[in-house]
Amino acid sequence: MPLFDEELGGAISELYGQPFDLLLGRKTYEIFAAHWPTVGARGQEMGMDPGEIALARAINGAVKYVATRSLTSLHWENSQILVGDVAERVRELKQGEGPMLLLQGSSKLAQTLLSAGLVDELKLIIFPVVLGQGKRFFDAQAMPAEFTRTDVVISPAGGIAATYRRAGEVRTGSFAL
Repeated sequence: MPLFDEELGGAISELYGQPFDLLLGRKTYEIFAAHWPTVGARGQEMGMDPGEIALARAINGAVKYVATRSLTSLHWENSQILVGDVAERVRELKQGEGPMLLLQGSSKLAQTLLSAGLVDELKLIIFPVVLGQGKRFFDAQAMPAEFTRTDVVISPAGGIAATYRRAGEVRTGSFAL
């Protein structure tokens, strides 16, 4: 949070300012379900800024599709468990008439979707911090794909919000003389 600034906040507001549904893994769902309903209900009295309160309203109002093997019921409004093969269910959702599907956090679900070739766009928020070992976003199962940068925001604090759109198969080349 020390490196999160107004520029990155604007990029997030733009993303969440259009109609969307959320795809969440179980862990991210539990974190979000403990936070966003409270901000939506009590944000003003808690001293939250109007942008975060508006974001809470958007997230609370969105349909949340949750990939889980351990939860049998969800208590946060507009939440549904993805039953069966998660990749197949997401493929069906993408073919439907609903709004844009956003994946937030949920590294294991991200890997599942990348390996099934179901990611059309990446919005990566990068901070100039090295923490050492951690979760891998791109693992060995990710389907190779080429992406084209469609937008980038570079914040004064050094953060980057970069958007990449899927551009097809990976093209290869050679530096051979």
